[in-house]
Amino acid sequence: PDLWAEMAEVITADELDGCYLNRRVYFLGKWIRHGGKYPDWNMRFFRHAKGRYENLNTEEIQNTGDNEVHEHVVIEGGNVGYLENDMLHIDFRDLFHWLARHNRYSNWEARVYYNLLTGMGDDGTIGANLFGDSVQRKRFLKKIWVRLPFKPLLRFVLFYFIRLGFLDGYPGYVYGRLLSQYEYQIGVKLYELRFGGSLNLADQKEDSQESPQAALVGDV
Repeated sequence: PDLWAEMAEVITADELDGCYLNRRVYFLGKWIRHGGKYPDWNMRFFRHAKGRYENLNTEEIQNTGDNEVHEHVVIEGGNVGYLENDMLHIDFRDLFHWLARHNRYSNWEARVYYNLLTGMGDDGTIGANLFGDSVQRKRFLKKIWVRLPFKPLLRFVLFYFIRLGFLDGYPGYVYGRLLSQYEYQIGVKLYELRFGGSLNLADQKEDSQESPQAALVGDV
């Protein structure tokens, strides 16, 4: 695959300390190209001595898996680049597993929302900067997003209409509806936290120990 060859070239050149990879998310067998899901840059290839995961103060939310909203990698004092070939994110499991996984993810997101709303600073994180890289811009916009009303509806409208998710056919419609539901789950769990409740983590460890079946492969 072209991605592996490109990664090998980066290692041989020995000039970069980390590289952003662009993910292609597949859902119900279709590449979700619209709705803001592509391009989707993530730091996934880096020198372990140079990179560290940011701290969003969510340590108690364990076993949520490797989801797109987890802490990002911070490269300290190093050179970073962007790989040309895409990383394919293909999950061969069914919707039952997608829903179960995002139920866990919403615990983590609710804690992140809570921390943002209560004024927790950016120390130890990748930072929020409208004029920074793509990840920092997302973090800046997220600080605004968490304060908006009607987020489940807004998320569907943003994904399906404004960012043209409807061009991905029925899989795009289902994906948009599920993202809206996911936003609703985050909201009600955030409500629990703000009024003295806690997140139920009882079954997360068992669920998270399922054999991984998601394939991350290079562009061919």
